[in-house]
Amino acid sequence: MRRQALIGLVMVAALVGCAAEQKAGGGGAAPGASGTEGVTATTIKIGGVLTKTSASGYSTKDAEIGAKARFERANAQGGVNGRTIEFVGAEDDNQDASKGDAAAKKLVQKDKVFAVVPVHAPNFGGAVFLEQNKVPWFGWATGPQWCGTTTGFGYNGCLAPKPGAGSQTWWGNQFAELVGGAQGKTVYVQTTDSSGSKYGGTTISQSFQAAGFKLVGVNSGLPAAAPPPDWLPYVNKIMKSNGGKAPDVVVSIIAGTKFNTGLYSALKKAGYKGMLTDATSYDAAILKDPATAQALEGVVAAPMFEPFESTAPEVAQLKTDVEKVAPGTTLTQHLAIGYWAADIFLKVLEKTGKDVTRESFLRTANSGFTYQNAGFGRIEYPKDHSEPNGCGALVKLVDGAFQVAKNMKCFDNVPLK
Repeated sequence: MRRQALIGLVMVAALVGCAAEQKAGGGGAAPGASGTEGVTATTIKIGGVLTKTSASGYSTKDAEIGAKARFERANAQGGVNGRTIEFVGAEDDNQDASKGDAAAKKLVQKDKVFAVVPVHAPNFGGAVFLEQNKVPWFGWATGPQWCGTTTGFGYNGCLAPKPGAGSQTWWGNQFAELVGGAQGKTVYVQTTDSSGSKYGGTTISQSFQAAGFKLVGVNSGLPAAAPPPDWLPYVNKIMKSNGGKAPDVVVSIIAGTKFNTGLYSALKKAGYKGMLTDATSYDAAILKDPATAQALEGVVAAPMFEPFESTAPEVAQLKTDVEKVAPGTTLTQHLAIGYWAADIFLKVLEKTGKDVTRESFLRTANSGFTYQNAGFGRIEYPKDHSEPNGCGALVKLVDGAFQVAKNMKCFDNVPLK
């Protein structure tokens, strides 16, 4: 898991339903598009859209390795219903919505792909075009452009549910089980002043409250642009939030390792002895920096897939598949997302049968399709076009090494208030 400057941005967005706005206009039918585009008697052509490069240094490029690894295993097993996957690779949107729109159009109109897999870009701009042209797309639903569509399939559902729709409770429930129950325990949620982080303050607070924790504070006053020069004002609020004393759990919905390193170091210096948890600290790169590793020691991270340290057969298979196509590759969260997005696509393709058109594929996917896998939990469409799948795991950093704290588990969602 290579360290990315903004790895927390997408992880937070995924877990809390980042409300990033789609900036591209997209639209317009694909000239000559048909329901069998990209399908031959023996192959199905697939391509993806990722944020491989960006001005900030943020990159999801490893998702291409994950998808390729899963597609290659399918091909080695004879393909799906007699057809192998022709994976043309992934386009780079540079974290720019307009470029994402252009990339989606290129794949459909020029490269003639059947579907776009994986899509892993926090500001993906091709949603409108793909929806209008009924082109399936699978990936990580890190924004509202995924939700309410008939063609966009988040590997763990819609992560930006609207009020009244289902909102996840798994993080709070998993944590409650980890600490022996939430009864009498308090939680404080720290966010930044960005819209996505504030949105997370709502959804994640509700997750912990649904599990039985008492919410004693949500602070969204932390600037999102850069870590503050002085953490003391934020730490003081936390340390006195529980009736003048510290809460049992502090949840950080903050984008980036530097932010969390600063917050946790300051809390520990102030004598905080409770539990710390976030969505971003499952990153092997932090182990290479002793100061960062020390700051994150004991922190519980919350990935939305079964951790690589798991003994689950599905994780062993992922590792085997990746090693075959990219020997020595460091396993990252982005890689896992590409792999599981491709896995779900293949399952829908299998159930569609040999007579494959986009229409038949989407009909299969949106007619009560269900799939469970220990690697990512469960998915159900069309329900999960409007809410998350409700599944996640916990990983704890102990003595400089990651340990599975709670294996992947799914919980019922509750209506978002």
